[in-house]
This record gives sequence, C-alpha cells and structure tokens, in this order.
Amino acid sequence: MKFLDVAKVYANSGAGGNGCIAFRREKFIEYGGPYGGDGGRGGDVVAEAVENLNTLIDYRFQQHVKARSGEGGKGKVMTGANGDDAVMKVPVGTEIYEEDGETLIADLATPGQRVRLLKGGNGGFGNAHFKSSTNQAPDFAMPGQPAQEAIFILKLKLIADAGLIGMPNAGKSTFLSRVSAARPKIADYPFTTLEPQLGVVKVDESDFVLADLPGLIEGAHEGIGLGDRFLGHAERCATILHLIDGTGDAVAKTYKTIRAELEAYGMGLDEKPEIVALNKVDAIPEKELEKKKAALEKACGHKVMILSGVTGEGVMTVLRAMMKNIQNRRAHRVMLADRHRPARKPVTRAERQTVNFNAPVVPKSMAAELDLDVKVKVKSARTVIAPKKKKVAEAPKPVRAPLKKKKAVKGGGRAKAKPKPAKHSAKARANKAALNKKRSRR
Repeated sequence: MKFLDVAKVYANSGAGGNGCIAFRREKFIEYGGPYGGDGGRGGDVVAEAVENLNTLIDYRFQQHVKARSGEGGKGKVMTGANGDDAVMKVPVGTEIYEEDGETLIADLATPGQRVRLLKGGNGGFGNAHFKSSTNQAPDFAMPGQPAQEAIFILKLKLIADAGLIGMPNAGKSTFLSRVSAARPKIADYPFTTLEPQLGVVKVDESDFVLADLPGLIEGAHEGIGLGDRFLGHAERCATILHLIDGTGDAVAKTYKTIRAELEAYGMGLDEKPEIVALNKVDAIPEKELEKKKAALEKACGHKVMILSGVTGEGVMTVLRAMMKNIQNRRAHRVMLADRHRPARKPVTRAERQTVNFNAPVVPKSMAAELDLDVKVKVKSARTVIAPKKKKVAEAPKPVRAPLKKKKAVKGGGRAKAKPKPAKHSAKARANKAALNKKRSRR
C-alpha cells in the first residue's frame, strides 16, 4: 500500500426533504382536513479516526464525499426518511483543515474520535403542521433546507513515541530493523527511505512506537532533496533520536546542519528531548572514535552515545534512554489529566462525615505559629480549624408580678361560686304574658 499523508476532499451534506401538501378525502369522513407530512432530514458529513489505517491513499481515488438527502413528506401525515450520514474514516493522527490548508478544524488524535464537518439540511414542514383553529385548511408547505458543501485538506501526522532523524545513509533504517520487526528498504545509496516507516520496539517490560523519517540534507526547508514535509510526523513524538554517521569526516558540521533544518521548520521540534548517537562505530578505529565523540559532544553540548546498528553494540543503552523520556512524557500527561479532572464529591454518609470539604485546611504547625485561639479537630487526613466561640451576655429575664393569694374559705373547702340568675324569672314571665295579651286585642 502506498503511503499518502496529504489529501484533498470535496464534501457535500444532504439536503432536507420538502414538506407535502395533501388533504384527507375518504368516504364517510365529512371534514378531512390537511394530511401532508414533513420532509426528512439530510445526512451529515462526519470524520472518524480508526486504528486499522495508516495512510490517506483511499482519498486519492475517492475525492468526493456526499451524504444522502432526506425524502419528501407524504400523505397520511407521514414524515419522509432521513438521509444517511457520510462517514469519512481516517487514520489516527489526521488533522482536518479548511481549503486554505492553514485553518485547523479538528485534530483526530484519539481512536474512535468523531467530528461533524457539515450539517445536513432540516426537512420542510407539511401543510398538516400549519393547521390551527383560524387556518383549518392550509394549502402550502415548506421546502427543505439546502445542503452544505466545502473543501477539506487532510494531513496525516503519525502517532509515534519516538522519531529517527539524520542525514541520508546515517543507518536509520538499519537501526529500525534491528530493534523492531519492521523491514524497511536498506541499500548503500542515499534516500533509500522515501516515506516514513513505523516499528514497535520492546524495551524490558515496556514498548513504544518508533518512526523512521526520510533523510534530511542542507536546504531541506527550501525543498531541496525530499524537503522537510515528513518532519510533521515527528511533531507528536516524545523524544528524537539523532543518528550521526561516524564514518564521515565532519560529524560536528553534520549535527549543526540537521539542527538548523529543525529550527527552520519550527513547530517545537528543536525543543523536544534529543538523544544524539554516533552510529557505525564498528567501522571506526578507537583513536578516531574518541576524537569524533569529543567533537560531537562539544557541538551539541551534552553526552553523546555510541552504537552500531549492525552488531547491536550500545543499542539497548540508547533504547533505555529513549524509554525514559517517553515515560516522563506519559507521566506528565497523566498528571495534567488528573489536574483538570473535577474533584470527587462524597457520596455516602460515612464519606460526608469523614471529610469536611468546605472547611479551610490549616496545618497544625501553622496554627501553633500564628498562636490562634482555636480548637483543632482532626478528622481522618484533614485538619479542620474551628474558631472558639465568644461568650455573649445573656439578656435579663422578665420579672413577673406575684400571684394574688386566694381568700381562705371557712371550713377549709373551695370558695363556692355565686348562683346564676334564673333564665326566666317570674317578673319576666308576667311581662311577656301582658305583651301577648295586648297583641291579641289588636
């Protein structure tokens, strides 16, 4: 399969279906009314990152991606079918740009990540949608929304933990075939590697992905040789292994040439952790090896490792140094993920009683230094400082008047209540009888 890391795609979403104008006309149904359904929704254009792809060669032969349009509404208030989405399956690490190739839309760096590039048109309403008490027979419907179209530029940046860079014939492909099961092309002429190669390297109990990039020469950022466009695959790497051909004459000049190309490319490549290794030491005399190693250390400013991709000398030392940088980057990512993760709130009653999340946390030693008049309560692993309550003067209690003593009754018993007057006395009865007698005379 041919490797392709840049592709141009013409995409169209689906248009919405038109609404339907229909009326219900059936026997024994005197007032049918509007009966038209709504149109279906058009399909979206979606990009999805999958793991079983490592090239964009599919979009060299299929440059047009189009989603299906929604069906129109039908009678009996039937809604049209929605159009199917058009899913663009791309390799993990693909960046999607607008037509200018500079405005980034999405970076699909996680397997299974999906992003909607174009939205399908909504379906139009049928005449049944507009039925109301004041408009009982609408004879109109809405058309569906039109589709969207755009041009996208896909750029693939391989997901690798480490990258191999260097001059042509520096032994990069030989090193990759030595440490992994990859079988890149190896020959004795420059620019043997024309496209990036990936290999899985196992070190002790860990493993990582190593990318072999085509060789760089002076002026690569200006397009000389294969150019520097393949350096984009090293942007996601945690570390870079810079191989120097030890059989050459000017090893220091070679190192400075590659560093100048990395600085000209930018994108943070010149700031990544770098491991410099002098390759092909099996073909260098010991006296020359010490001189070249000292000159290379003076040029790069740090320790230089020696190895041989043919015999395997010093290979494991280099791999362990690369693995250390990769583990540091992985630990840093985990720390950032934990930092942005929201704090877990207590769920059970026991957790809420154990930890008081709202109280300020002050170490016991700090409280002693500040000479705070506080009461320290220790609950599990947190120290809660509770301020001492101040005494408040109590308000005086109201004074009640003394109760009057009841007069003592002779005989030692309770005082007898006064007898109530009779409800109907003799005088009242006489007056009432006289009044009734006078009324009867009238």
